[in-house]
Amino acid sequence: MANVLILGGGFAGVVAAESLAKRLGSDHQITMISRHQEFIFYPSLVKLAFGQVDVADLSYNLREAMLDRRVKFIEAEIAYPDPDNNCVIVPHGEVQGKVSYDYLLFALGRHLALEDIPGFYDHSHHLLTVNAALKFREALKNFHAGHAVFGYCQDSRLAVPVFEAAFALDRMLKERGEREQVTITIVGPEKLSGQLGGEEVVPALQQALADHNVEFVAEFPVNKITEKTVFAATGKKMDYDLLMLVPPFGGPGEAQYTGITDPNGYVRVDRHMRVTGAYRMYAAGDCVNFLGPKMGHMAVLQGMVAAANMAAEIEGQEPEARYNHELMLVIDEGGKDSIYLQKPLWEEGEASLKQGRFWGWAKHVHQKYWQKIHA
Repeated sequence: MANVLILGGGFAGVVAAESLAKRLGSDHQITMISRHQEFIFYPSLVKLAFGQVDVADLSYNLREAMLDRRVKFIEAEIAYPDPDNNCVIVPHGEVQGKVSYDYLLFALGRHLALEDIPGFYDHSHHLLTVNAALKFREALKNFHAGHAVFGYCQDSRLAVPVFEAAFALDRMLKERGEREQVTITIVGPEKLSGQLGGEEVVPALQQALADHNVEFVAEFPVNKITEKTVFAATGKKMDYDLLMLVPPFGGPGEAQYTGITDPNGYVRVDRHMRVTGAYRMYAAGDCVNFLGPKMGHMAVLQGMVAAANMAAEIEGQEPEARYNHELMLVIDEGGKDSIYLQKPLWEEGEASLKQGRFWGWAKHVHQKYWQKIHA
């Protein structure tokens, strides 16, 4: 019997656990360790911030879901994996000490490097945790006039919620009859095409920005924030009355000093999702060292590949599943012009760009489907 340990209860960890349980059956032990019992559908945090959903609408209980799939669930903090001794160090939680494994999937996500931007903690909102989204919701209730600045920092690796939030603010202010009292600006460290798939998406984004009367300021790599002003490394600065930024991303702290990370702190993996330099260890999700955006659908595909190859190893076969890195995003514009883009990042191939009300609706339905199927 193989003892499979999964670290993390996000997209990659949940998909991998379910895939392994279905394929391996009850002959093997599958255990998930997560910091929290609740799974959160993070693409809907913008909707949470704008009061369109509640926390219960985008979450479910992991312990109950894993129990239904014969996966043991442990709520605990992870200190670090010890690949040399086939164990994980757990400082506190429902278990403590060393937790051994035969096969390990590391899926603990990325680190939000708020500390890299002086003033971020004190002055900027973000939308990458439930508590942050709820705090931003309260700020929106009290915002009626002035300059709203939204943006993403250098190395943030996620731009979609910035645009969705700006468009949502435009709609909210129009409903309140306050739109003429507010200026909305998006700032980014590169050109409009940078984090969003290249030049193919630019015309659609430019039209959406114009329709919502939102300005985009390129080449604004945020490097300092004060109470009323945000500064860029290029020397630019911008005053604000409401600020929401996606902070820089970094590699997971739990993987540091273990010998499995690249110079940026992300876990090194091959296209089979195997950790390079470690025995029977896989990684998937935002923690891995693939370049480009870090998004939920990528984590799902990586989790599926990792599970398929881990199961193959357990069954005495060679891992054959290979991950294909591609960008797939939906910018929910809130109306007829929601944007869908699919583009291969490693392989040759054309981008697929579509627009229409359907894509915003499809993103909402996907949240409901995920909650129903996986709960």
